Amino acid sequence: MHTGRAPTRAVLTSELGVTRATAGAVAAELEALGLIQVDSRPGAGAGHQGRPSHRLAVDPDGPVVLAGQVHADGFRAALVGLGGRIVATVPGSMAVPADPAHVLGAVVEAGARLLRETGRRCVGAGLAVPSAVAEPEGTVALNPLHLEWPRGTHVRGAFTRALTAAGLTGDTEAFGRIGNDVNLAALAEHRHGAGRGARHLLCVATGHRGVGGALVIDGRLHTGSSGLALEVGHLTVNPDGGRLCHCGSRGCLDVETDPLAFLTTAGRVPGPEVSLLQQSRDLLRDEPGDPAVRAAVGILTDRLGQGLAGLVNILNPDRIILGGLHRDLLAADPERLAAVVAERSLWGRGGEVPIAECSLDHDSLVGAAELAWQPVLDDPLRLAGGA
Repeated sequence: MHTGRAPTRAVLTSELGVTRATAGAVAAELEALGLIQVDSRPGAGAGHQGRPSHRLAVDPDGPVVLAGQVHADGFRAALVGLGGRIVATVPGSMAVPADPAHVLGAVVEAGARLLRETGRRCVGAGLAVPSAVAEPEGTVALNPLHLEWPRGTHVRGAFTRALTAAGLTGDTEAFGRIGNDVNLAALAEHRHGAGRGARHLLCVATGHRGVGGALVIDGRLHTGSSGLALEVGHLTVNPDGGRLCHCGSRGCLDVETDPLAFLTTAGRVPGPEVSLLQQSRDLLRDEPGDPAVRAAVGILTDRLGQGLAGLVNILNPDRIILGGLHRDLLAADPERLAAVVAERSLWGRGGEVPIAECSLDHDSLVGAAELAWQPVLDDPLRLAGGA
């Protein structure tokens, strides 16, 4: 029901492989926990034959989790219900300080305010950060390139302390979970958005700064041996005269296809008033016919396609989804991007891989919520204890 695959009790019966009575008992338990609603009058949808079945739906007034996202220009907090539905959200703009406790405190304070305003029950909290995160300890394991946080910062501990200070505690598995923002965006898109149905889903995205990647295989994130896999931003796509990357190399995807690269390639001087991502999107929307803008779209599209082709050769995905500015580049010239991927892929098979735009608003936030919801999905009866 969380992923929309069981809209009726009959479908639930089939998916679980149990009797109608057992499926009915399961649905009744979930309804008693306030997680779902069961239509009291069974009915058949238009065009359907056979015995009518009770319709099932996520309870719109049910519990929520607090989801937070930190990025180079500030943060966003949200309350997210089952089904990946954002109940309420608020952005926060601030210079992210070197001590993560300050911004994480602001994230939790904003989320707590939303909880007070909505009166909703909170059953967990998750956080998305723009850095690789080591598992299971929850540290920012590599230099968080676009934040000033020290390497090895224990973000999970700081997040948990902020939640405790705000009185948001409960099931220790559900409160204080963190992950990389693009990993979480891919997880959310696989469950609720453009990645549904893919067995080997590759997600590449650029947000406010830099480029990230993620791979979902049969519904599970591939994070490597310690959580640090798919640092796709450090693929070299412009070795001759490319920009110096934070990693020490030149011409990485991270600095050749992000919003700063787009603005400078288009001959624009970035301003401080709004985020680099928003400035890039405004430029694409307001001046799509400008020769410099068209040229910048072409250059970044070619470099993005070169990077995607390398990933196709290595990972052999059955679908690629693009987020952030990359989604806008795809929309601006989808044929060009597909042609570059096909041309640079082994045997040209890359041209057969569908490339789509990420479809969820705030997918990293929804992914952070997925982390917090997972213990409840694994064992809904834990809510009966009042967590």
